[in-house]
Amino acid sequence: MNTNMTGRRAFLRLLLCCALFSGFAFSQSGGELRFCLRSEPKTFDPLLVDDDSSLAIRYLTGGVLVRANRKTQDLEPELAESWKVSKDGKQITFKLRRGIAFSDGSPFSSEDVAFTMQRLMDPALHSSTGDAFRSGSGAVSTKIIAPDQIAIIFPAPLAGLERLFDQVAIMSGRSPKKEAAVLGPFLVAEYKAGSSVLLRRNPNYWKKDSQGHRLPYLDSIRLDIQSNRDVEMLRFKRGELDLINVLDSDYFDRLAASSPGLAHDAGASLDSDFMWFNQVASAPIPEYKRAWFRSANFRRAVSQAINREDLSRVVFNGHAQPAVGPVSPANKFWFNSRLKAEPYRPDSALKHLQADGFRMQNGALFDKGGNAVELSIVTNAGNKPRERMAVMVQEDLGKLGIKVNVVTLDFPSLIERISQKFNYEAAMLGFRNVDLDPNGQMNIWLSSAQQHAWNPQQKSPETAWEAEIDRLMRAQASTADPKKRKDSFDRVQEIAAEQAPFIYLVNQNALSAVSSAVEGANPGILSPQTFWNAERLTLNASTRASR
Repeated sequence: MNTNMTGRRAFLRLLLCCALFSGFAFSQSGGELRFCLRSEPKTFDPLLVDDDSSLAIRYLTGGVLVRANRKTQDLEPELAESWKVSKDGKQITFKLRRGIAFSDGSPFSSEDVAFTMQRLMDPALHSSTGDAFRSGSGAVSTKIIAPDQIAIIFPAPLAGLERLFDQVAIMSGRSPKKEAAVLGPFLVAEYKAGSSVLLRRNPNYWKKDSQGHRLPYLDSIRLDIQSNRDVEMLRFKRGELDLINVLDSDYFDRLAASSPGLAHDAGASLDSDFMWFNQVASAPIPEYKRAWFRSANFRRAVSQAINREDLSRVVFNGHAQPAVGPVSPANKFWFNSRLKAEPYRPDSALKHLQADGFRMQNGALFDKGGNAVELSIVTNAGNKPRERMAVMVQEDLGKLGIKVNVVTLDFPSLIERISQKFNYEAAMLGFRNVDLDPNGQMNIWLSSAQQHAWNPQQKSPETAWEAEIDRLMRAQASTADPKKRKDSFDRVQEIAAEQAPFIYLVNQNALSAVSSAVEGANPGILSPQTFWNAERLTLNASTRASR
C-alpha cells in the first residue's frame, strides 16, 4: 500500500511539474507578434505623443495608473489599486501598488507620479496630453502622502478626472534611462529609423494572469514602418504580419471574400476624417487667402459643396457614414443628436460665397479683389482612402469654380508643415479618438492648445466663437453634473457646425484584420482596436515554431 501511495504521489508530482512547466512555457514563449506602423514615430517620450505611431508605442510600453478597458469601456485599476476624487472635483488621491519596478529595475513610487505630473503640466513642454488636464488658470500641484499614496490637486474642478489618466504613462523621476525606463508590458529594445521598432517583454512587468503566470505572454513585438497599404496587405496574406489594426475598406472587402474569418468589422468607430484651412497669422500664405480661410461663409460653402454620401459610398464601399461633427454617433451619450451631417447643397454654397463678394466668371471663382480662388490640400501619402477623398473634394469644389491642387507628403513632412512651419493652405487628416469623454478633446478645442489645428497656441482667443468654446469646454470640465456637461458640449458641437473650423467628412467603421495565428484577439471600436490586450496575446504553437 505504501508503495502504491508513493507511486501515486510521484505521479501527481510529475503531473504538477508538467502543468507548471507548460504554463511557464506558455507565458514565457508567446512568440513575436508582427504588424506595421503607418509612419515613423515622432517621439518615444510618452508625454509628447500626438501621432498614431507614437501612440501605439506608448500604449504597449507605458504603465498607467488606470486603464479604460477597450471592450467594456469600464475604468480598471492598473498601477493604482484604488483612487478617490474629492467632492469638489479638484483633487484625486491614488493608492499605488507596492513592489513594482521600472524595466531597468528602479523602484516605482509616488515620487515618479509627482515627477510625471509636474513635467506633463510644464507649459514649456507643450504636451497635448497635458492639455486635457488644464481645467482652469493656475498650477497643478502634487502632495506625496506616502511612498504608495499621492494626491494631485487642480486649480478648478475637472469632471471625469480619473479617466484622463488612461493616457498618462508614468515616467521615472530617478532613472538615468529617462523615457526608456517603462512600466508597461513591453520596452523599446531597438529602433531602426525608417525601418522598424522592436519591443521586447518587460522583465519587470508586474502583472500576472489568473493562474499566476507572468505577463506578457509574447516575447516581443516587431513594428515595421510601412506606409504602403498594398505592401502591408500582401505581407499579411503571406503570414509575415499578424494583424492590421486599421484596415481600408477595399482591402477589407477583398479579405472578407477570400478569408472571412480574418476580417473584422466592429461597427462605427469614434474616429473621424476631416479637413481644415490654415488661419495662423504668421503662416507664409497670401493675406487674401487667409481672409478666405477666416470667413465662416467660405468654410461653410466648402462644407456644403462636398458630397459626403459619395465619399462614404465610393471611397469606403459603405463602411463609413457622413460625419456630423467632433463626436461620432457611436458615442451615444455625448453625440448631439439634434445635429445632422451637412447635406450636399452646391446652390447654398454659392450663396454663402456671394455673400462674401465672390463671383463666378467663365467657370472660375474670383474673390472681391479679383483673385482667382485656387488652393492646395495636403494629406499623407500612402493613405489611399484619404488620397481618394482629396481627389473627390477637388472635383466637388471644382464645380464651384475653386481650383484645388492635391499634395501628398510623407507623414513626418506633413506634420512638420502643419504643426511647426504652418506652410500649407488646407489639410486633410483624421483623429483617433481614444476617449469617450469630451475632456479627451481639450487639446483640440482650447484656443491655447497645441492641437487646435487651424490656429494653435493662441495667447488669447482670436474670435468670439473660439472664446465661447473655451468657456464651454472649461464649464463642462468643471462640473460633475452629467446633464450640465452634456448641455455645454452639445453647444460646442453646434458652434463647430456653425463655424466649420473643421469640415468633418466621414466616420469610418472599425475595420481590422487578425491572423488565425494570433490567440486571444478580440477587436473592438476603441483604439487600439486589435492589440488593446497585447499583454494577453500569444501566437499558436505552429507559428512560433516557424519563426
